[in-house]
Amino acid sequence: MTTAARRKSTSIRKEIAAFKRQRILEVASELFARHGYELTTLDEVAARIEVTKPFIYSYYRNKGELLREICERGIRKSTEALDEVMARPASPTDQLHRIVRSVGRIIVENRDYIAVYQAEEKNLLPEDAKHIREMRHEFDLKLTGLLERGQEAGEFEIQHAQRSALWIGGLLTWIANWYHEGGKWSADEIIEDAVYTIDKIVMPLGESPRKVNR
Repeated sequence: MTTAARRKSTSIRKEIAAFKRQRILEVASELFARHGYELTTLDEVAARIEVTKPFIYSYYRNKGELLREICERGIRKSTEALDEVMARPASPTDQLHRIVRSVGRIIVENRDYIAVYQAEEKNLLPEDAKHIREMRHEFDLKLTGLLERGQEAGEFEIQHAQRSALWIGGLLTWIANWYHEGGKWSADEIIEDAVYTIDKIVMPLGESPRKVNR
């Protein structure tokens, strides 16, 4: 087998492994969200995927490791989205709009993961819970920095950048509770409401909401 062929084979194996790992996460997050972490067994996860429990163990050492990866998914993806937006030159207002829209979409698409974290943080190992809190703190600090730059540019008028970042983060997180597939409001409606509401939080008093750039 040539070097190129070996690399291609390795790449394919990695893609297959990532797909299988993702499938386990999807099913486990759905069952944890519906029945609770403590009442869901790995046997049930395996049965839903139509595999054996040893198959699950080939990717996760135990149920706790699976819970940790589920719980950190939302904040990890949200921070990646924030970093991607911040890497592109734009005004603080435009960057904030794009962050809210990107993170809002992530939360809609991963609402089971968010719901599990909200309900099951108590079941995380202390070191895992601490790690996720640190990830959330990193997101808050980066958002705080953006709000401070917006203040300096005269685009935002807020009393305390760090507290405002926490308010914004909390509003975004609750999209997971507000949105239900097939419900009264579409994902787009809820996300655009979030953009509008957050704009009202940060804009100078008396100004009308700015046009939201997509």
